[in-house]
Amino acid sequence: MGKISLVSAKYIIHASIEVDGVVDRPDIIGSVFGQTEGLLGNELELRELQSSGRIGRIEVETTMKDGKTSGQINIPSSMDKTETALIAAAVETIQRIGPCNAKVKVTGLEDVRAAKRSQVIDRAQALLSNLTHGTLPDSRDIKEKVSNAVRVADIVTYGREKLPAGPDIDSNDEVLVVEGRADVINLLKYDIKNAVAMNGTSVPKTIVDLAKKKDITVFLDGDRGGDLIVRELSSMGAEVKHVARAPDGKEVEEITHKEIHQSLRSKITFEEAMDRIQRGGSKTRARTPRSTSTSRPERSAPVRREQSDDRRSSFKGRDDRRGSFKGRDDRRSSFRSREPRSFNDRPSFSDRPLRMPPAQRERFIKYLDELNGSKEAYLLDGRGNVLGKVPAKEVGGTIQDLGKSAHTIVTDGSLTKELLDVAESCRVKFLVGTKSYLKDVRTRVKVLTKKELKD
Repeated sequence: MGKISLVSAKYIIHASIEVDGVVDRPDIIGSVFGQTEGLLGNELELRELQSSGRIGRIEVETTMKDGKTSGQINIPSSMDKTETALIAAAVETIQRIGPCNAKVKVTGLEDVRAAKRSQVIDRAQALLSNLTHGTLPDSRDIKEKVSNAVRVADIVTYGREKLPAGPDIDSNDEVLVVEGRADVINLLKYDIKNAVAMNGTSVPKTIVDLAKKKDITVFLDGDRGGDLIVRELSSMGAEVKHVARAPDGKEVEEITHKEIHQSLRSKITFEEAMDRIQRGGSKTRARTPRSTSTSRPERSAPVRREQSDDRRSSFKGRDDRRGSFKGRDDRRSSFRSREPRSFNDRPSFSDRPLRMPPAQRERFIKYLDELNGSKEAYLLDGRGNVLGKVPAKEVGGTIQDLGKSAHTIVTDGSLTKELLDVAESCRVKFLVGTKSYLKDVRTRVKVLTKKELKD
């Protein structure tokens, strides 16, 4: 009866053999069959099991040294684990091979399917990863693409300058005037369809004419450029009703639905906005007036003049001593007579001279070039080594987790007041970005832009 090839091995019996003499591989294989014959009954006879394909080809590897033979026996099995264990125990009963004493020890039973299972899992993970990231788009990406297409399709052109506007610009009595096309698109995202863009900081004639027919609210970015637009609207005689501003350091195109409504609820009249700008405020928001030395009360000199002669004489010695401070009193009075400087008269941070080692400057420029277009940020230690790379929007939370170990933040994005507050609280020394909305800010943090580094 011919042998049937083993279709699929479930287990492999691994056994070691030591023989006190020199024997060949056929001698070992013959002893395995001969000395286990009849030991476990006819159903577990090795020759019959191999003929039926339940036991595979017995593999023997031997080495000879100092007149002795040692090696490894491998027996594949497709039977269940109980029957395989019985066969393994039967192999250990071999005591002689030819004329030599021998000792066989089973070193282990290997589950072939476990190794295959591990390979299957690893391969399935790789296939699933390729399927998820390579061929199946994220549902959020699909919805965002569809929404963007719809919003762009809703944009119309208005006036002779063909300004980007929402579809309700003609039918709505109230109109929002924003700076750019991206602002209109963001408002359309939240179903605000009565906006029109100026396409920059220069006010088109169409906007001036529109203000004569509709109630205009100017919705500006949270930077100093908004003040210029308000002044230009005033100089052109535009009949603007209200002025609203995005949060500090943010643009209308990037703020959320909640921030949009908060900004619109906080709008002020155009006259109030102009009044605040003329009084020196850099933004059209309420600002606490700076206290001046003119509000300080007069000292007690007039009171002393009303005292009796006796009281005056008792203070004569003290007045003599105060004579040496006459020059200081004159300087103090001259200080009180000066007019307080406006907010815009103060030197801005960017006006200070930039002093740093050339190597440090080149390192910051290098990191900015590496981050260009990535919308990510580097966190550096005091030696300029990179502690980590995170998305620019997550810098605030990450820097707080690091505590005071971060020395520098280099971000591919704008430097805002919120980021500066976090940097100050964590004792960061340098804040480097592509552009900055931090104007006239007093801070211990050195704020730098790419332009300033290259100048």
